[in-house]
Amino acid sequence: MAELTELADDRALLGRTSTAERVSDILRSRIAEGFFPPGTRLSEDSIGGALGVSRNTLREAFRLLTHERLLVHELNRGVFVRVLTVEDVEDIYRTRSLVECAVVRGLGAPPYAVDGIAGAVSDGRRAAREGDWKGVSTANIHFHRELVALAGSARTDEVMRSVFAELRLAFHVVDDPQRLHEPYLARNHEILRTLRAGDRDGAERLLAAYLDDSLVGLVEVYARRVADGGEGTG
Repeated sequence: MAELTELADDRALLGRTSTAERVSDILRSRIAEGFFPPGTRLSEDSIGGALGVSRNTLREAFRLLTHERLLVHELNRGVFVRVLTVEDVEDIYRTRSLVECAVVRGLGAPPYAVDGIAGAVSDGRRAAREGDWKGVSTANIHFHRELVALAGSARTDEVMRSVFAELRLAFHVVDDPQRLHEPYLARNHEILRTLRAGDRDGAERLLAAYLDDSLVGLVEVYARRVADGGEGTG
């Protein structure tokens, strides 16, 4: 399969000291990219062969990603990329609101280190001009990761890395990514502008409204797609 040939290219990332953590990093990235869509059954033999890793190493990587709620093990059926429920999406947004708004609220005195955020805004605009709505989605996730990074907390970054990876599972089910993501290009820029002006409170208000609106829009589309069987198949 062409997909497995492409996955085999990732073998070089493992180096000589292959570990389950490094395998899980590769699979997490591939899941986030939509390489393995929600509902896809992951074959131990095919993936292990493509990456050149042992069955035990791969199973440990699967276990790590199951703990992160990206995979699910179904008895007598195997391991699948998780299909989120609407309740999962709502919980993800509750977590985002708690963490992201707290990060902005807790910022000290300006100026703020917003270069990473500015880069994500530019990437999103460029992808939109090219009609690359998957790229816009990726840039949007990077925007929020850079926003969280303002806290300067490795623990918070790690927690939100998993949350954002889970969120991508929902994005991959959506059939009209332009409609979902385009309205937030301008809102990302407005948050950036407000942070550059040193208005921490204003940025928090914008972010809170942004996340509320994003949740409503995503749930509306996502619930319909899942009900129609729009998720990937095993």
